[in-house]
Amino acid sequence: MFQGTGSDVGKSTLVAGLCRIARRRGLRVAPFKPQNMSNNAAACPDGGEIGRAQALQARAAGLDLHTDFNPVLLKPQSDRTAQVVVHGRVLETITAKSYMNDRRGFLLDAVMASFERLVNQYDLVLVEGAGSPAEINLRERDIANMGFACHANVPVNLIGDIDRGGVIAAIVGTQAVIDARDAQMISSFTINRFRGDPTLFDDGITAIEQRTGWPCRGVVPWLPSAMRLPQEDAVVLERWQPEAGSIDGKVKIAVPMLSRIANFDDMDPLRMEPDVELEFVPPGTPIPRYADAIVLLGTKSTLGDLAFMRQQGWDHDVIAFARAGGRVLGLCGGYQLLGKAVHDPAGVDGEPASAVALGLLNVETRMLADKVTRPVSGRCARTSHSLEGYEIHSGTTSGPDRKRAMTQLPDGPEGAISADGRIEGTYLHGLFGNDAFRQWWLQGFGVSADATQSYDDFVETELDTLADGLEQALDIDALFAEARRPDLR
Repeated sequence: MFQGTGSDVGKSTLVAGLCRIARRRGLRVAPFKPQNMSNNAAACPDGGEIGRAQALQARAAGLDLHTDFNPVLLKPQSDRTAQVVVHGRVLETITAKSYMNDRRGFLLDAVMASFERLVNQYDLVLVEGAGSPAEINLRERDIANMGFACHANVPVNLIGDIDRGGVIAAIVGTQAVIDARDAQMISSFTINRFRGDPTLFDDGITAIEQRTGWPCRGVVPWLPSAMRLPQEDAVVLERWQPEAGSIDGKVKIAVPMLSRIANFDDMDPLRMEPDVELEFVPPGTPIPRYADAIVLLGTKSTLGDLAFMRQQGWDHDVIAFARAGGRVLGLCGGYQLLGKAVHDPAGVDGEPASAVALGLLNVETRMLADKVTRPVSGRCARTSHSLEGYEIHSGTTSGPDRKRAMTQLPDGPEGAISADGRIEGTYLHGLFGNDAFRQWWLQGFGVSADATQSYDDFVETELDTLADGLEQALDIDALFAEARRPDLR
């Protein structure tokens, strides 16, 4: 198991890289995350959903997606509530307090059932923790870190991020605050994201080893491939701002950072294009008028983020941009935001309510209790290009602009386009991962996408590059030797 001294220390990408290394070595390897909290989800073939990080890890391991890889997924809906997904299906929406007090022990059975199936099927299971084991206020009913590790008897490698500073205190301090039995589960530690000559940190490693008794399995340098791969934590969006000074000739795409933004990796295929400049617009900042296009991404709470957009003044920005002839694309929740209204009489997406939306598409959305979660294949309604992607959404959208569909799926036309063709909306995630469609869409802005660039090949290359970097930085043999058959209960 790989736990971190905090959130966003690189656990997800390290596990992905190690999955690729194990696969290269001929091991049947599977990823596992007992409990994940993320609005970035992937659709499994059986209709369930798991965190996007586990989807990337499964890809690195050469596996089809399965809900056992992430049996409990929490999808924040507001500051105090989250949707609880168990084995890929929505169980309930619950407050954080109720979850902490009433549910986590109950969910351990679901976690262990998935884990037992995996260890009986694979040679190696690489487990990713969540947050930090030093959050001792959460320990009593923990199923994500030491609660799981102790129950399943799984050794832990503790990861510290040196780039954020204080890594010696973070690792030594973790041992100081956790229970002695929990500390015994940690068999080693790893330093991640080191910039410069790693030998300069030799004394730091010695200090940590002497104070904890844990051996170091390596110092991982800052690997650019780790940031080019699909990310799960929205905190990375703050790092993805364009460099100072706009570059002429590039397509400039503005993406507002909604408060419950979901599946922002829909933009990853555009990020890799040399003639595209993506700007994720943070709260409190106007959407730039110089943009060539605005993309509204998915959201876990459409009504909540509609109110959030109005708080930022983004509703006026988007409407003014569209009226001036700008192009706007809405994906999933963003598609719902572009319509005339959103109705949620049963409170599926939060509190029961209805609200006037941006009105750029002549459609309305009604939230439904039944959630659509599925991989899909189809074609572009305008070009007939083949499309592969997935849907994860609550609600159905209808109205006159649906007569101009964006996609043709097996069960009929999907999405909507305005009469002038400048406003588009679709429920299809992964749209830009389709190379021919992406190239065609960018040509509409007068630039040529790299016709030789396959997004699938790009991800595979980055996974291999990540694995190469980890092979050089880590004592893989020693790390894998720590794994053991757990005493399942």
